[in-house]
Amino acid sequence: MTIKENELEIIEEFSMFDDWMDKYEYIIEIGKDLPLIEDQFKIEDNLIKGCQSRVWVQADFKGGEIQFSADSDAIITKGIIALLIRVLNNQKPEDILKAELNFIKEIGLQEHLSPTRANGLVGMVKQIKTYALAFMAKS
Repeated sequence: MTIKENELEIIEEFSMFDDWMDKYEYIIEIGKDLPLIEDQFKIEDNLIKGCQSRVWVQADFKGGEIQFSADSDAIITKGIIALLIRVLNNQKPEDILKAELNFIKEIGLQEHLSPTRANGLVGMVKQIKTYALAFMAKS
């Protein structure tokens, strides 16, 4: 699936919920399906800067696409990174760099996060795009 298709799928899923508490619960559920980072990659270099919680993101480049794994010590943050990975996993670096990630605004995520979590979200997107830039430069 393309990034846009992944985003539309998430927007559709979140449209089923009227209440933000239900959306938070769904984000937590999504976090439970996150492809977890191996303990050997829970290192300082993979830690997201500017995030209130500890979030690690690891990326591998295979067959022209990037595969992400991640983990967090906070359940909401784990769900947020899981959403990002769901949209951007197994995509080409150039597509990740071009991605506008409109689903974040469409589902109302950023406006319902605390300022520190919103900063963390920006940090997660920045780190993922940094990986994409690095892999694009190598290929």
